[in-house]
Amino acid sequence: MVYVLRILLILMVAGILLTICVAFDWFQVGNLGHIQVAIPAFIYVVFIQAFVMFYFIGVSRLVENVWNALNSPGNLGELFDETPQDLEPYKKKVARYVHESQLSKRQTVPWTMLMLILGTIGFLLGGAHDTGMVSKVVHSGVSYGFLAAMFIGFVRQWYYLGKSHHLLGEMKALFGMSRDAM
Repeated sequence: MVYVLRILLILMVAGILLTICVAFDWFQVGNLGHIQVAIPAFIYVVFIQAFVMFYFIGVSRLVENVWNALNSPGNLGELFDETPQDLEPYKKKVARYVHESQLSKRQTVPWTMLMLILGTIGFLLGGAHDTGMVSKVVHSGVSYGFLAAMFIGFVRQWYYLGKSHHLLGEMKALFGMSRDAM
């Protein structure tokens, strides 16, 4: 899943860069103008950011569920075929996993939200500029803010996708699950 999300993130950056190149007349895409390229590019941004955000939320929730099962004696059968006598090593590792998964979520979701907010405002101001209601400077300024947030968010998402993937692998190995499980 992580590899798919990373490829989708690369395509998101490529789509936005294509939109910028068309806007500055550095590149042409047939008869399409900046607006015709910007519409699908931003719709794609919304969808990929939703996927990435829900991935981090899902990983965090999964790790918290394992933590809750580990700390309630009635649910230990969900994690173990035969419950070990000493659960402290498991609890210590899962507590670290909970911390790391929450850290990943806290480090990426705000950038996702900022990207979506600035992108939406820039998109709307682009339409307002097209009708003459807003100057080009206003639209460009918000769009540059979106671009900065997108690159910072991209780097953070890329990094924390890798960390979350590694975390899930460790957790599956700890409980003897297949790498393909979940």
